[in-house]
Amino acid sequence: MLVRFLANAAALALATWLLPGISLTDTKPQNQVLTILAVAVIFGVVNSIVKPLFKFAAAPLVLLSLGLFLMVINGLLLMLTSWLAGKLSLGWQVDGFWSAFWGALLVSVVSFVLNAFFSSKGEDNR
Repeated sequence: MLVRFLANAAALALATWLLPGISLTDTKPQNQVLTILAVAVIFGVVNSIVKPLFKFAAAPLVLLSLGLFLMVINGLLLMLTSWLAGKLSLGWQVDGFWSAFWGALLVSVVSFVLNAFFSSKGEDNR
């Protein structure tokens, strides 16, 4: 569980660093790390609570698009995470849907790769 959390935090940090539409407002490195960790907590909560509801409601679209609509859902969840981070004055934001879409794609790929490399063999991979 800790490995997944750290993988998501690293993926969010990479997306923040690489994509121009995702940004941190704080300039101090220690504050940036704390902000990314806080955003990773929010992202984890959003993914565990809201994502199943979105997937259930959008199941016909997911089936018709052969699963590609899941990227739209992931982008919307990243935008929700940005909104919640703004409400908590964390200084992390996503500017628009396309930034969220590409950020969600990058976070998904990086999280998958990091979890594949660092998850223990006995761990339940859901």
